[in-house]
Amino acid sequence: MRIPLIAGNWKMYKTQPEATRFVADFVPLIEDTAGVEVALCPPFTALAATRDALTGSGVALGAQDCFWLEEGAYTGQVSPKMLVDAGCNYVIIGHSERRGRFGKTPEDWTPEVCAMFADSDATVNRKAKAALAAGLTPIVCMGETLAERDRGEADAVVHRQAHWALGGLAARDVGALVIAYEPVWAIGTGRVCDAAEANRVIALIRSAVRETFGADAAAGIRIQYGGSVKPDNAAELLHMPDIDGALVGGASLKPADLAAIVAAAAGR
Repeated sequence: MRIPLIAGNWKMYKTQPEATRFVADFVPLIEDTAGVEVALCPPFTALAATRDALTGSGVALGAQDCFWLEEGAYTGQVSPKMLVDAGCNYVIIGHSERRGRFGKTPEDWTPEVCAMFADSDATVNRKAKAALAAGLTPIVCMGETLAERDRGEADAVVHRQAHWALGGLAARDVGALVIAYEPVWAIGTGRVCDAAEANRVIALIRSAVRETFGADAAAGIRIQYGGSVKPDNAAELLHMPDIDGALVGGASLKPADLAAIVAAAAGR
């Protein structure tokens, strides 16, 4: 039985006091919820405040990115070892926004501007390996853009991303990590992938895992859905047989909304 994981990705929101207030409001709302794992992924600056506020709650702490080396002259980077030191259990890797693949961008964002978000399939693989080696559980993101879906390339894109992201890992490691399928066109746009279609693509990803790492790894790996998950669509998505939780963006910023999604996962 795969325990669903609801992970709140706060992106570039919440100061330290705001994070502390969120936790104080959120934790009592889920205290009686069983059978679901919950993680909060604040920005780096709020990790310590969120960690302290979560003490004793059972809610895990995650980060939104990491580098693949332990230390060095890499200005602005944060290593997996540093995240462990900060109290993290999880780290999001390869989110579409880190790859420069956005559902919606400001009009003045040229390709050159978007290129500052430089993650690729190759760097996602390095980061996943480094996170696992440090004792973190990576939440490895993958998904297609609207243009790729319209060209009929969605299945090929996620199959390629799964192959690259998991390349060189042992089956035991693959079974222990988390994948988040996030159709890029549904992130920050208000659009959501149809539940049956989300389940179909996630089943395809699970099949790709099975091809390379075997049935046990495929059966054990948790694959979330991410992309405009809200209280009013969470139950339909989370009751699908291959969807093992959600990577929640905008709805994770409000305690009541995220708690409703956790409750939907518990009732599946």
